[in-house]
Amino acid sequence: MPEESDAAIFLYDIPIFNQKNKTMATVQKITSNLWFDSEAEEAAKYYTSIFKNSSIGRITRYGNVGQEIHKRPANSVMCVEFTLNGHPFMALNGGPVFKFSEAVSFIISCDTQEEVDYYWEKLKAGGDQKAQECGWLKDKYGLSWQVVPVLLDEMIADPDQEKADRVMAAMLKMKKLDIATLQKAYKG
Repeated sequence: MPEESDAAIFLYDIPIFNQKNKTMATVQKITSNLWFDSEAEEAAKYYTSIFKNSSIGRITRYGNVGQEIHKRPANSVMCVEFTLNGHPFMALNGGPVFKFSEAVSFIISCDTQEEVDYYWEKLKAGGDQKAQECGWLKDKYGLSWQVVPVLLDEMIADPDQEKADRVMAAMLKMKKLDIATLQKAYKG
């Protein structure tokens, strides 16, 4: 019988059993792909500077093949792999064909007002001021974010509908969410 190994084998998105630790490991199955005109690398650097436990990975470049389709100069950045707090992303320089919309957003769950303030200030810089409402904002690349206190979900889901309604009414008046104001509305 072979010796037990520390290593786990990863094949595609198939769970693999680690004999030594008696655990299952899986490869991340979902990666968020973000289409940029030509700002993929700049955006990846920007986002990784804001979020903890973040890094830039592989950067791939356009070659000569396909220039009649993609119209990108050879050796220009095509894709940038990066992670934000452990979540994998791919940024693609695909040209001005597609734009971000509010139909897709990323939620940042915050434990404290300090976290809400930090992410709000960092991500709103250079973004669309008119798109700031109820904890939502658009950053300077047009990507939508929701900067939300974890506590909000609990308050809105309260079985006491009057409490939930007061919190909702308070939230609808805000741009950046304020935990103290939400808690005050919750308590009545």
